[in-house]
Amino acid sequence: MTTATETRTKPGELNMKVVILAGGFGTRISEESQFKPKPMIEIGEKPIIWHIMKEYSFYGFNDFIICAGYKQHMIKEWFADYFIYSSDVTFDYTNGSSNMTIHETNMEPWKVTVVDTGLNTMTGGRVKRIQKYVGNEPFMLTYGDGVCDVNIHKLAAFHKSHGKIATLTAVLQEQQKGILDIGGDNAVKSFREKSRVDSSPINAGYMVLQPEIFDYIEGDQTVFEKEPMQKLAERGELMSYMHRGFWQCMDNAREKETLEKLLKMGKAPWKKWAD
Repeated sequence: MTTATETRTKPGELNMKVVILAGGFGTRISEESQFKPKPMIEIGEKPIIWHIMKEYSFYGFNDFIICAGYKQHMIKEWFADYFIYSSDVTFDYTNGSSNMTIHETNMEPWKVTVVDTGLNTMTGGRVKRIQKYVGNEPFMLTYGDGVCDVNIHKLAAFHKSHGKIATLTAVLQEQQKGILDIGGDNAVKSFREKSRVDSSPINAGYMVLQPEIFDYIEGDQTVFEKEPMQKLAERGELMSYMHRGFWQCMDNAREKETLEKLLKMGKAPWKKWAD
């Protein structure tokens, strides 16, 4: 599934941490989110956050920081048991004790830090809370409820080339998220919330950020998509990487079903890794 222009990054070539926002309530897909965090809702028998992490891992990014909140214990428990989930195991009780033997494992080469960023913290506040885990270095940021086939290696290279504080991945979609006004030089001139009458590029996540981004976030009640992004745009520090391929969030049961069908048909554009 790998193409000539979309090759896997060599191990160690890129070492940016990947921050995933996974703390919201997921009210628009309440059929399942009432029982588990939205990023833990499964498509293809794996949580959608696992699919997102596999995308980044394909390009050599294996150090993850998960901004948890709502039912955060379930995310921690899933990763705590991931070794068992991914292995062939024998449980032997024949001698009156419990002995476990691992025969074969398909573990990912991941380092995963799950941080409780608060139940009611806004997106910007969640990012601010993980600052000590990121340190003074560039990092990736995305949402824990959408998949994409963007070439993350090229995205990172684009970010490095322009020297601005922030890069976001922009896509053209009918459903509107955060509206972008993009100039001819790919600079984002303004950033605002969605409107039903808009038909503009939207913010799909898959962002690359310099550590200076933390200076734009005041605290827990800061919405990342509002004041920080707006200020960056006003100061010419927000750039867009235009992606004309696949992107799909999972806001409701219909979108979940769409992703499930693509996986079952073997036509999931984001799935670049081999089984």
